[in-house]
Amino acid sequence: MTGVKELAYVVYEASSLADWEHFAVELLGMQPADKSAGAIAFRTDEKAYRWLVQQGPADDLAASGYEVESDAALDEIAARLAEAGVAAEEGDAALAASRKVERILVTADPMGNRLELVTGFADAETPFRSDVLLGGFVTGSGGAGHQVLLSKGVARETYLAFYEGLLGFRISDTIVEELAPGAVADLIFLRCNPRHHSVAFGDMPHPKRTHHFMVEVTDIRDVGTAYDRCMDAGQPFEMTLGMHPNDHMFSFYVQTPSGFSLEYGWGGLLVDDETWQVETLDRLHSWGHRPPEVVAGLLSGKDAH
Repeated sequence: MTGVKELAYVVYEASSLADWEHFAVELLGMQPADKSAGAIAFRTDEKAYRWLVQQGPADDLAASGYEVESDAALDEIAARLAEAGVAAEEGDAALAASRKVERILVTADPMGNRLELVTGFADAETPFRSDVLLGGFVTGSGGAGHQVLLSKGVARETYLAFYEGLLGFRISDTIVEELAPGAVADLIFLRCNPRHHSVAFGDMPHPKRTHHFMVEVTDIRDVGTAYDRCMDAGQPFEMTLGMHPNDHMFSFYVQTPSGFSLEYGWGGLLVDDETWQVETLDRLHSWGHRPPEVVAGLLSGKDAH
């Protein structure tokens, strides 16, 4: 079945563009692209942008842009959406130009997240350059990275019918872990290319539409130097350095200026569709990824002795 091929870009609404520019460029190593009074775009590779941050009060995800292979593929997806009774509208030339794509089809998933299905996502006119990275970001056929969204009480079979049945995503695995008595983290991970997952969904209490976005770097040293930059800048962390058991990502989680998190990682697993086996795992982290307050408490207890 023809489906989406990558997570091409994300659009966020943020209350402070200045804080986002500092965070994305100086701490993460992205490159600023187009900038206006109401929006700023950031690059992580040869594409015109990967992140678009627009001025607004929501401080949350505004849209996810998924690229498909061709106009014919987009037409096929549009037909499937129509047959399933899912509203979708072809975007006009102005919207396509603002997103730097040739065509754009706008729809929404069962949680109400805006999806923009696009063709012809433009390259930038100049090579990507970061002032702080030793290597670069991992994109290419894997797209911009991955995001974890909140299912907001929508039944799993409902959103899987949309992402798997209509858009062509494939399940990589699930993780179910009891974090505390009566508190269970239940996540499912979906891919549309060799990257282990481009999107995952979790049924857990969280005020935002998005829990985090992950960017991956090519040089493990860049994880460490970014960790230090965030620490030196006083940027709040969600989780310390650690590793996941499913995608093998070595990473840390830091809070964005909008309150959701950014996972900064290295070494993510690539899936071979011919050999991959879907599993259910019982833990979110192989090691590390501890909340900073837990680490502080441990250190305080050690100092007390």
